[in-house]
Amino acid sequence: MSLVTYILRRLLLMVLVLFGVTLVTFTLTHVVPVNPVLALVGDRAPQDVVDRVYHELGLDKPLPVQYVLYVRGLLHGELGVSIADQRPVAEDLARYLPATIELSTAAILVAILVGIPTGIVSAVYRNRWPDHLARVFALGGVSLPVFYTALLGLAIFYVALGWLPGPGQLSPYVTPPPRVTGMVVVDALLTGRWKAFWDGLYHLIMPATVLGWSSAGIIARMVRSSLLEVLNTDYVRTAWAKGLSGRAVVLRHALRNALIPTVTVIGLTYGSLLQGAVLTETIFAWPGVGRYATLSVISIDVPAVLGVTLVAALIYSFVNLVVDIVYAYLDPRIRYR
Repeated sequence: MSLVTYILRRLLLMVLVLFGVTLVTFTLTHVVPVNPVLALVGDRAPQDVVDRVYHELGLDKPLPVQYVLYVRGLLHGELGVSIADQRPVAEDLARYLPATIELSTAAILVAILVGIPTGIVSAVYRNRWPDHLARVFALGGVSLPVFYTALLGLAIFYVALGWLPGPGQLSPYVTPPPRVTGMVVVDALLTGRWKAFWDGLYHLIMPATVLGWSSAGIIARMVRSSLLEVLNTDYVRTAWAKGLSGRAVVLRHALRNALIPTVTVIGLTYGSLLQGAVLTETIFAWPGVGRYATLSVISIDVPAVLGVTLVAALIYSFVNLVVDIVYAYLDPRIRYR
């Protein structure tokens, strides 16, 4: 089976996965003993107002009928209308998702650029002081809660030292660039708004570093364990016996195979970041999907919760597909059948 056929088959399976996600989440949101209408109109609203809102939202119909109508809307590209703000959920997600993509991409780049070299150093200098330092760094990133490092970063670099800006995507005195992609830094770069570009990049440093450190710790530990295993294989010993330099043996021969399990970790980590880092986005006032999901749950906004869940499942499925494709590039022995 060719790679194209494999991708097409995975895309068909992705449709089934998304259907299962919609069925489970729709059922769960209607089983939970909460009343979204009362959360919208209040407990003291007249009964005729409550009945009218029930009818307008379609909540007076049987549950199977509501699900069929929901799936029919999905097939037409509609995710429903938010109960809280009365806007289409698809429009809300299109407004909030770019900020999460911008933050998540910056965070995963920080994690890769820091985590992979740290893991390599830790494996090459096993049980020596560089290894001990790298393991302390990785353990700190994995074990420290993100909200703690975020608050600590704000207290040190924003309040005490003043080296980095506070929460938000831009400073109050900076005019946002025209919306092209929804990502401030990218839009500023595309439109030549250099003041907004540098200010947005400046605001991106702290939240991306906070998220990236926790992910870098996971990546470093995976690279270390995988590379230690590969360095003990026969073909690596043969490369050493041929007199190749340490750089060539580690980077050219061992690292490529050691990266195969690391790619899985990177892909799943990036997928989880794209779903919205709730605490980080809340602490840094980042207008992303995480904050939108939190507000939707608090306000019992069922269509918004369903939309966020569906987008999260779609992102995870797509990231898993990309990871499988990267496997074939890293290891030519992998064939999809």
